[in-house]
Amino acid sequence: MRHDDWHLTEDIDDFLARAGDFLRSRPALHHTQLTTVERLRARGERALFGRLETDGEVRAVFYQPSSRRVTLTPLSPPEADVLAARLADLGGPVAGVVADHGTASAFADAWERRTGAARVDFWRGRLYRLGTLTPPEPRPAGRGRVLGEGDREELMRWCDEFVSAVGETPAVTAATWADSRFADKRFTFWEAPDGTPVSMAGTTAMVGGMIRVDPVYTPARLRGRGYAAAVTAEVSRSALAAGATDVVLFADPANATSNALYRRLGYAHLADFTGYAFPTTHHTD
Repeated sequence: MRHDDWHLTEDIDDFLARAGDFLRSRPALHHTQLTTVERLRARGERALFGRLETDGEVRAVFYQPSSRRVTLTPLSPPEADVLAARLADLGGPVAGVVADHGTASAFADAWERRTGAARVDFWRGRLYRLGTLTPPEPRPAGRGRVLGEGDREELMRWCDEFVSAVGETPAVTAATWADSRFADKRFTFWEAPDGTPVSMAGTTAMVGGMIRVDPVYTPARLRGRGYAAAVTAEVSRSALAAGATDVVLFADPANATSNALYRRLGYAHLADFTGYAFPTTHHTD
């Protein structure tokens, strides 16, 4: 395989024109690329994009935004090695990689061989795709309510609490909201009969027929009462009603409770994903 099998560009419109059909061909598996590239386009943010072509057919893509972390669609180990070589030759930093587990591991192996950068495992995610939605029975008392502009302050408090609970940064404030991963999502509260919010779920805009449920959050003091199942079923139903052909979400593989919950609702395991960070890079040549 030659280096020039990978075509690199910073022109997002050219990238989407050439690789968009490939991404939309498997919207569930490519959901991160579909949503993130669209967000980069809408915000006018710069990134490096690449597509792997053979005989004019796109077989894989990557993007690397300002975080310098590379996100990949599935690659074979030889393909991952060629990409690592190409990015190493460019000389710019690569802060990490996110992909399905096999691809992320193959790229991390190749990157370490070429640069001496040791990997640090920072994220694991289990991807689920909705089959037949099965609402929870019994359903907890209350109802789902889609949030509007007037709910912004309360929503920011909930998102900040979620960020703190899962160890993400930065904190969610009025100053950071616009650039956060929450700002362009649609949120729903599950509310108790007295109107008190008890659980929250967000969804992305539909891209390529796909909607992702993210995040799902219930405060620790309110867990174990069926609220997360109720709000997840509510936003999943709304996604289907909006015309989504693929509804997906991530679960922490180590959280047996959430994995069992999503399976009960009709979500099926699709793939496991891994994120590796490369805290230091020392070129060996």
